[in-house]
Amino acid sequence: MTKSSLARLGLALPALLLSGAALAAGDPIAAAEKQPLNLHAIGMFLVFVAFTMGVTFWASNRTKSASDFYTAGGGITGFQNGLAIAGDYMSAATLLGLTALVYGSGLDGYIYALCFFAGWPIILFLMAERLRNLGRFTFADITSYRLDQGKVRTMAAIGSLTVVCFYLIAQMVGAGQLIKLLFGLDYNIAVVAVGALMIVYVIKGGMLATTWVQIIKACLLMAGGTLVMLLAMSQFGFSYTTVVEKAVAAHKSGWSMMSPGKLIPDPVTAVSLALGLMFGTAGLPHILMRFFTVTNAKEARKSVLYASGFIAYFFNVIFLMGLCAILIVGQNPEFFEGGQVGGKLVGGGNMVAMHLAKAVGGNLLLGFLAAVAFATILAVVAGLALAGASSISHDLYARVIMKGQAKEEDEMRVSRFATLALGVIAVVLGIAFEKQNVAFMVGLAFGIAASSNFPVLILSMYWKGLTTRGALAGGYIGLALAVTLVVLSKSVWVTVLGNPAPLFPYEQPALFSMPVAFLICIVVSKLDRSAAAKKELAAFDDQFVRAQTGYGAAAASNH
Repeated sequence: MTKSSLARLGLALPALLLSGAALAAGDPIAAAEKQPLNLHAIGMFLVFVAFTMGVTFWASNRTKSASDFYTAGGGITGFQNGLAIAGDYMSAATLLGLTALVYGSGLDGYIYALCFFAGWPIILFLMAERLRNLGRFTFADITSYRLDQGKVRTMAAIGSLTVVCFYLIAQMVGAGQLIKLLFGLDYNIAVVAVGALMIVYVIKGGMLATTWVQIIKACLLMAGGTLVMLLAMSQFGFSYTTVVEKAVAAHKSGWSMMSPGKLIPDPVTAVSLALGLMFGTAGLPHILMRFFTVTNAKEARKSVLYASGFIAYFFNVIFLMGLCAILIVGQNPEFFEGGQVGGKLVGGGNMVAMHLAKAVGGNLLLGFLAAVAFATILAVVAGLALAGASSISHDLYARVIMKGQAKEEDEMRVSRFATLALGVIAVVLGIAFEKQNVAFMVGLAFGIAASSNFPVLILSMYWKGLTTRGALAGGYIGLALAVTLVVLSKSVWVTVLGNPAPLFPYEQPALFSMPVAFLICIVVSKLDRSAAAKKELAAFDDQFVRAQTGYGAAAASNH
């Protein structure tokens, strides 16, 4: 990989890790040709689908109420939820993209992983307990706890749906490109299959089925990655020192591959990216929703602790896979086009993990890892669809339109229709965007989560002075500014719209849009002297007691 391609890969890492595929300009997955039919992978994937369909049927018989549908009855344990969160967070491209990044640039790939990991302590220490004590189905339950229900829920739903839609499009396009690459199937078939399975998982099984699909997927992903890593490390006597010394000797960058700072073009972009990844994670609706599935605040804290452990473990496995790939894949002519070592990898740069699996375990292990990669996309899109459907049915329909008077069966019916609509929209847009660069969509999703959802959520939890006017002003301005800055950046203004130069010089908006959102929330709230504002400030004490003690929190209906 050339230095310029590494730079592009570095800037596109949010898409690599969280969109389900690497889709940045010039990226190998987007440009890859359809590969030969992989019968091992297809067979193993069909087994996974059959098993998860059985889980969905089991879950459908236990999903009777809105609480069952949205939060699995609040009966998921901390360990189970931690695995499910890890399954929600670790996408197929975590495996493919990070391995490729370590293979190409060494330590920088590991440092990027730390940026994504840094958001979890924030959630553990600042948010998990209060999320569980104050919320019931969506994070809008917390932001609107003492504020104007209709207005604040509407804003939260708009932010959530924006994040979910951009994520879904990126996932669907990623699924099509990834399956064309790994399975040899047509793009449209892959997109329709992912959309159909997502709809079935959510409509039939709700959160219970989605949770277990994510748990199964997380276990398979960690098991597959661990097996490949162990087989690769066995070739070097399981010695990390030996692997590093040989990788440094074989890599074109030499010892500089073990030094940081080669991928980010300037410190402003680095800080903005880090802020977006850290605080964006704490504002993602499908991640926040998972904290309402556990029985109490203690289990919510356990969830984050377990999830952090699983994610950290997997990132370390991937780092070792990338180092081993430098030696096993990077020196084998079989994996390069034309047999030219150091040239273009067969299938593109993000096939490093798959080539390593084939090198150490043959076609059977390659097929297993490819099937797991597709399974990860299904788990992520199911979580996204459920979060989007919850915003529509619980926040907009039940609380805003029906003003809390909706019947439970009507709310669940709306949620299932919303899931069906989101699935159809995701498939249509996934097919329509097949040839487009969609990396910016994930950057936009993180920017909105960090600039709209997170400021209002954290201030509503901790700051007594927040008012409805302040929350609305900060949330909407943060959302609008994040969208505007991404549109004016190189990823959209130049790459997608074809203009000669970007109007906004940086790739990530969070450094600019998130502080503005916080500032607007605070200033407008301070200036608000209305009677409603005084009542909202007075209601904080009641909220504080419940946040700290859990007294009055929604109880589990299913243990």
